[in-house]
Amino acid sequence: MIDKKLLSILVCPVTKGALEYFPEQQELICWTSGLAYPIRDGIPVMLENEARKISLEEKEQRQANKDQHQATQ
Repeated sequence: MIDKKLLSILVCPVTKGALEYFPEQQELICWTSGLAYPIRDGIPVMLENEARKISLEEKEQRQANKDQHQATQ
């Protein structure tokens, strides 16, 4: 689990965009850059060369899941 205070100050090193935390995958995702930064042993690895590129299909699926989750709350 990432500390909420830390999460509030972290930004994507490429775009300076906001990051969204996905605890199941242990990743921080920047939708602007389309990069997913890994979290290893509780520490975000904020290096572009360590990030995973998000596919368009994955981006659409995660957004649909997020919208569905928000609709049920």
